[in-house]
Amino acid sequence: MPLNVYLSGEIHTDWREQIIEGAADLAVEFNSPVTDHDASDDCGVAILGEEPNKYWHDHKGAMVNAIRTRKGIADADVVVVRFGEKYKQWNAAFDAGYASALGKSIIVLNPPEHQHPLKEVHAAALAVAEQPAQVVEILRYVLTGKIPG
Repeated sequence: MPLNVYLSGEIHTDWREQIIEGAADLAVEFNSPVTDHDASDDCGVAILGEEPNKYWHDHKGAMVNAIRTRKGIADADVVVVRFGEKYKQWNAAFDAGYASALGKSIIVLNPPEHQHPLKEVHAAALAVAEQPAQVVEILRYVLTGKIPG
């Protein structure tokens, strides 16, 4: 039973690579948004033309990025949403809500200090992890029925 896993959320740490490397022996296909911050911000104007107003610059980029995000979440069996320590990931919260509305299985990954502000997001998740290795172990259990140790 292979899984399609969409890795959503913060782009400033290597959490995606940790999960992908940890799950290398599992039947998992990973997808994610564009994680090059500049490319993600500027894709709309680079493709569709410059905008003098920053609002429309960002709006074009958000719309173009949404094509990939919607496809990735719609095709996913599991959506992992990472909330990092430093930045507010409003897009990650939106992705979690979208995945929940589609009935996707959600794993939230965040530091313990974000427990309270993310309580509603946690309520929609099937698991809440603090470390990428825990996400790998959840995927391993789902695919093999084996617990760590």
